[in-house]
Amino acid sequence: MTAATLAVLVLGLGLIAWASARIRATGLRTAGARFSSLPSHFGWYVALWTVVPPLVFLGIWAMTSPALVTDAVLATRAAATLPPPGFERASILSEARGLAEGSRYGAFHALSATLAPAYAAAQSRYDWIATAFALLLAFAGGAFAYTRVAAGFAARTRVERLVMLALLAASLIAILTTVGIVASLVYEAARFFRIVPVTDFLFGTHWSPQVVDARDPGASLGAVPLFWGTFFIGAVIAMAVAIPFGLMSAIYLTQYAAPRTRRWMKPILEILAGVPTVVYGYFAALTVAPAVRDFAVSIGISWASSESALAAGLVMGVMIIPFVSSMADDSLAAVPDSMRDGSLAMGATSSETIRRVLLPAALPGVVGGILLAVSRAIGETMIVVMAASGVATLTANPFASTTTVTRQIVDLLTGEAEFDSPKTLAAFALGLTLFVITLFLNIVALRVVKRYREAYE
Repeated sequence: MTAATLAVLVLGLGLIAWASARIRATGLRTAGARFSSLPSHFGWYVALWTVVPPLVFLGIWAMTSPALVTDAVLATRAAATLPPPGFERASILSEARGLAEGSRYGAFHALSATLAPAYAAAQSRYDWIATAFALLLAFAGGAFAYTRVAAGFAARTRVERLVMLALLAASLIAILTTVGIVASLVYEAARFFRIVPVTDFLFGTHWSPQVVDARDPGASLGAVPLFWGTFFIGAVIAMAVAIPFGLMSAIYLTQYAAPRTRRWMKPILEILAGVPTVVYGYFAALTVAPAVRDFAVSIGISWASSESALAAGLVMGVMIIPFVSSMADDSLAAVPDSMRDGSLAMGATSSETIRRVLLPAALPGVVGGILLAVSRAIGETMIVVMAASGVATLTANPFASTTTVTRQIVDLLTGEAEFDSPKTLAAFALGLTLFVITLFLNIVALRVVKRYREAYE
């Protein structure tokens, strides 16, 4: 029995257990017994005991059974002719497993077809073992919980505790995932900095990971051009587009647009935030970049690159507009109406009220939104991969080629270099640096927004 079929069967048993416990609790309640829980609480209590233990077992079994099946296959006579442990042996076993499962219809190694029946037999045997054990857990758990259905049993408290434990586990998964990401970045970056000095990496102005001198690897792994390109594209060009358009759209929607207009314009504006970044990348590479280069040539800049910083920054700025607009919209809407009405009552025009009263009052929230948008922009990958250059240069010319940290991380991790080489480990150092920068920007932005909310709530 497959894992999916078994899971459905367990859920069906859980439904039966829920109905049975609820009927029993209702019958006892009708007979005059006083309960501290509703019949549905007893139903959920018995259903959880019926469903959770076998599902936990199946989750653990899914991680351990492949190794058990492989060990069973290796114990057969046919496996005696396998090559020593290595890539070829793993490839043969993988092909044999695919043939046994029906996901492959041919193999490069003749030995794979010989091992496929052994794989199928071992998999079938362990599947039946898992089925029997899961059903045993379901019936045992359900029977145990069913015997607890009585007047003096607080089923509601037990169910609420189980729900609380589930919520705690979900929150711990998110926290542990973050800790794991940070720990892996720190560990691999520490390996890199044992090879390349931190000062050479953070303050070096030459980036050429294709040619790394083993005697002085830091000479060609200076990341200043990458930091500048990231700042230039994400925090200068992109924000030059996103801030004015986002802020002006927020002012129009909150102060000038009719309610009917706002109802359909705001969702259309926020659709930009839901467009996949790969679509923006295609748009930048196929439409904006050629148009920018043609414009540069038309004004006499014949050497303009088709992978310019301006092309990537313009499209990135369009992508960031909803972030700036949404935060500015919320900040302007949170300003007390008394401030606006007081300004208008003193004889100020609408534009003067917006410029001298509303914007200064909403400035902390607007600044927080801009900082969040900057952190989003400097971490963008697909647009710069498809539209920006891979050449690291220190230039302030928007028509010239430049690269970013995220583009270089992609290039470093998709090459054929050894994992322990300075070239590959440099990607983790770049990732850690980018993580620290974006974390700092997010902390500053959240503190600014929090202070703003405390002022008016």
